[in-house]
Amino acid sequence: MRQFAEILTIRTQGRGLVETTRPVSQWASSRGLQTGLLTLFCRHTSASLIIQENAAAEVRSDLEAFFDRVAPEDPELYAHNDEGPDDMPAHIRSALTGVQLSIPMIGGRLALGAWQGIYLFEHRRAPHRREIAAHLIGE
Repeated sequence: MRQFAEILTIRTQGRGLVETTRPVSQWASSRGLQTGLLTLFCRHTSASLIIQENAAAEVRSDLEAFFDRVAPEDPELYAHNDEGPDDMPAHIRSALTGVQLSIPMIGGRLALGAWQGIYLFEHRRAPHRREIAAHLIGE
């Protein structure tokens, strides 16, 4: 059994979904394992990780619109606003979507479905440099 770990850096342009499938897949497949499990962990409380449709852009825009309704930027709703009006809504969105993914590796490739992509979901308006801890174990 072998294992690998690395911190992957993703730059965001502000709120929205950033597809990270290619860099994550390249990192995992370059380790030379045939069978294993990849764990991804977002090291932030105002961004998250999701697996979502990667073909129709409307899915991503609909998700963003949904979260705008679920956790709006309304200063009347929240006590916490240390970093601005998008601070607490970002924490809520992250809590609802999660910060960790587990993806099997089969035949040397991540076992994602045909229309699945890995996304960092940036919940803040400003651009950020986000870190994803990647851990791969297998043989």
